[in-house]
Amino acid sequence: MKIGFVGLGIMGRPMAHNLMKGGHELYVYGKRTVPPEIREGATVLDSLKAVAEAAEIIIIMVPDTPDVRDVLFSADGIAAGLKPGKTVVDMSSISPIETKVFAAEIAQKGCDYVDAPVSGGEVGAKAASLTIMVGGSQAAFNRVKPLFELMGKNITLVGDVGAGQTTKVANQIIVALTIEAVGEALLFASKAGADPAKVREALMGGFASSRILEVHGERMIKRTFDPGFRIELHQKDLSLALSGARALSLSLPNTATTQELFNAAAALGGKGWDHSGLVRVLEHLAQHQVAKG
Repeated sequence: MKIGFVGLGIMGRPMAHNLMKGGHELYVYGKRTVPPEIREGATVLDSLKAVAEAAEIIIIMVPDTPDVRDVLFSADGIAAGLKPGKTVVDMSSISPIETKVFAAEIAQKGCDYVDAPVSGGEVGAKAASLTIMVGGSQAAFNRVKPLFELMGKNITLVGDVGAGQTTKVANQIIVALTIEAVGEALLFASKAGADPAKVREALMGGFASSRILEVHGERMIKRTFDPGFRIELHQKDLSLALSGARALSLSLPNTATTQELFNAAAALGGKGWDHSGLVRVLEHLAQHQVAKG
């Protein structure tokens, strides 16, 4: 298929590469920002409009809601190059409410819109093992599912447009709160005099075992806080959760607390840390480090 791909960052780059390895024609925008491994196999075009004109399916993978809006609806954006029958797939993590607005505008052009945010981080993107949470029609999902299968393993059509983004917000609540819990547990163990690496090893065999304990717990112990998934992006996701909660007259007290810890991390200069770096805030409060780096 002819695939347009917009957003070749930490996540988008390996995702696009996996699509090319699957035999698809890739069309991308940008002359300076296209990584060499993508440039070698893709067609580089000089506008987003040209990408939409060339492609049957256009995939967007950018950081935030305003970025998606700009990609779609700027004067020379994706929407300007669409013709009936094409499909826009947004794999960014953005507002579920705005997603529905974007989808309605794209539908007026006779095109399908699918929201398909992902979980699994850079490791999952490179390994094509991402979890993909999808909102859209069954017909549109069937059309793009073969592409998703080149990028991920756990692929679920949750419901109509917006359902994928709602699921991703729920995912990010769980991930954030679990990172915070793992950070507290390892800090407690270390301060009490136990070897945090051994504590993590023991917990991995019990009911407290989780992917967060496995991956992020190891990062906390080994002090490897290069992203990964940046704290500033998780701040954005929890902002979506909390603004959604206000709209629903819903209280999410632990989500709010964890967001404040992320805010503190940013104040300490950690916007660009991996989100496992949240433990540094807990360490700062305790004046004790989980492990020596």
